[in-house]
Amino acid sequence: MRDFFDIDSIFFTVLGYPMSYLEFVGTVVGALATWWSSRANIWSWPAGLISVTTFFFMFYQVQLYPDMFLQIFFFITNGIGWWQWTHPKTGEEDQKSELKISQLSRQQFGLILIAGGLATVLFGSIAGNLHEWFPILFNKPSAFPYLDSFTSVMSIVATFLLIRKKVETWYVWLLVDAISAYMYFVKGLKVVGIEYAAYCIIAILGAYHFTREYRSYNQPAV
Repeated sequence: MRDFFDIDSIFFTVLGYPMSYLEFVGTVVGALATWWSSRANIWSWPAGLISVTTFFFMFYQVQLYPDMFLQIFFFITNGIGWWQWTHPKTGEEDQKSELKISQLSRQQFGLILIAGGLATVLFGSIAGNLHEWFPILFNKPSAFPYLDSFTSVMSIVATFLLIRKKVETWYVWLLVDAISAYMYFVKGLKVVGIEYAAYCIIAILGAYHFTREYRSYNQPAV
């Protein structure tokens, strides 16, 4: 079982690419979780718990430290999201007695993006110095301190928006997934990179599905 969490423990090799157990499980279960999220399916949350656990160990071993810490946040918020979707407040429930899809104002969305940019600068500077401050834990410098911090910060933003079923979550995820795909390809995590490129498509579909359902609430019953 210990070998499962070692990125050098190979499950199989395809087209010359060695697939570790960690990358395989995280990729497959993560893809299911993302697809279910785009369809507002409650099973996205428990699947997400499994995926983020595997990615935590994988990101540590490839020096994507902000992404590693992000998985802890994801683990907690997957539990919160699971609870909030199944226990909406009075007036916030849909026909399935789950949380309704809603939308932010332009001002709210703009303020969130500005806050995300400022947080990126802060966390990027921290990530860039982890190997100097804590050399025992982080024996190599962060691969992409600012770019990785940006995707981590905006993933946090997107997750909170998803917990509240906001339409804008998918626009943020689209940006995060596109940048993440680039980083993973550069770090040699090709399958994860392909997965995140596919997530871009799912984000577009998620935006379409959420927008269509949100607009259906305002249509008079026939």
